[in-house]
Amino acid sequence: MITLENPNLANELAACVSADTVIRRDEPMAKHTTLRVGGPADFYVEPASEADLAALLKFCGTHDLDFFILGRGSNLIVRDGGFRGVVICLSHPHFSLVAIDGLHIRAGAGARQKSVAVEAKRNGLSGVEFLEGIPGSIGGALRMNAGAMGGATFDAVESVRLMDFSGVVRELNRSEMAVEYRCCATLKNQIALGVTFKCKPEPREAIEVRMKAYNEKRWSSQPAAPSAGCMFKNPTAIAAGKLIDELGLKGRQVGGARISMEHGNFLVNDGGATAKDVLELIRILKAQAKAERGIELHQEVEVIGE
Repeated sequence: MITLENPNLANELAACVSADTVIRRDEPMAKHTTLRVGGPADFYVEPASEADLAALLKFCGTHDLDFFILGRGSNLIVRDGGFRGVVICLSHPHFSLVAIDGLHIRAGAGARQKSVAVEAKRNGLSGVEFLEGIPGSIGGALRMNAGAMGGATFDAVESVRLMDFSGVVRELNRSEMAVEYRCCATLKNQIALGVTFKCKPEPREAIEVRMKAYNEKRWSSQPAAPSAGCMFKNPTAIAAGKLIDELGLKGRQVGGARISMEHGNFLVNDGGATAKDVLELIRILKAQAKAERGIELHQEVEVIGE
């Protein structure tokens, strides 16, 4: 489905990065989102280094190509028409390292959040336990200021290494970044490469008990079926899941997409769901919350593509 006019574009792209960089054409994004929906991206690229990432950004700028930075595909809906341009995923091992340095954890943007939590526990470091059950990458967690169990990503951040869209790399302290509930505005026009978390020492056994309790709570209250995570930010007056429950919408279905019975703020793929099905459910939820309770629901999940 490459619709870009230059037939040599794929070869030019391959020539600007190292041979270790993964490049795929017409890649189905349903394979790369936790909701398992989404049409094909013109190009899907996993750069093998920061130099390759910088070259890729320059390539996109030169050819006026849209690009999107993909984590592990949670908190994301890709429309059924796919993405015209380049989807960049920092899942190469170069971006996925996790290292302990005293009370600090240094993690690449491509590292799994669970990997960071487990490594912290192994080394008797507390402060990032809540990451254990969030199915995404560190880069995505930073961009969304992801949180769970009363904790948020930037609560534990000391500094972030990032690259702007021209390929320039720098490091910012937490205090230099614009952070709010479920959002880091600084990372809307810059790419997180890695993070340094500042932790506290604590016996491993105590951390393990807490993580086990978090895990049990999560799996007893959240669906096992494919989802994008919590669909809406919590309004000030009431939690989104509780609101949807009170509206009597749990179990509502459009095509293969359904509002979870376990948690109203989760929309799940029962098999064969399309992005169109999911977006229609979102429309229904927003309309009913506004009509019956006067509450505006705002999506936590990002929507991209055609």
